[in-house]
Amino acid sequence: MTDMPHHCSSMMAGSNGQVTLCEPLAQLKREHGPLREQMDAFAGMAADIGMDQEKTDWSRQLAELKEKVDAFARELDPHSEREEGTLFPLMAKYIGRQMGPIAVMEYEHELAKQNLKTFGEAVAQVKEPVDAARAKEIASYALQAYAVLTDHFMKEENVLFPMAENMLSAEEKEELSRALRQPD
Repeated sequence: MTDMPHHCSSMMAGSNGQVTLCEPLAQLKREHGPLREQMDAFAGMAADIGMDQEKTDWSRQLAELKEKVDAFARELDPHSEREEGTLFPLMAKYIGRQMGPIAVMEYEHELAKQNLKTFGEAVAQVKEPVDAARAKEIASYALQAYAVLTDHFMKEENVLFPMAENMLSAEEKEELSRALRQPD
């Protein structure tokens, strides 16, 4: 492994071996908690869709799921824009953007957004009644976004944010801090 610049005393490992994140990186990590709660809620709903074979119309459940997914997306978008707009470019100066962690993170952002968009479009095109098989198919896009983002958040928290803590200079961390203070 190459030597990374060390610019911040907060990068010292804590008693549990974890890297202590500076405030802007800690903020991005904290934002995952409420997003995870929303994801868990919509994933639970999505997993239940189509399970009752006696039910002949799932359009209401899909509409309710869409409301939850849309609310989640409204919270996710500014979070991912902060990462894509400031954190990723700052890190790309050190590790590049075409391959490696930044390329993976950007790909996963795009994949999750595409699954959420496909889900929303499929619900919008629904003609009642929606049978269990079609409802499951539509809900599967929300579940795919959930799977991508669950894994993605874990990678950010365990790999990307600690890497950024160790890599970014104090000035770059301040730039990230200023960017996170900007209104969405």
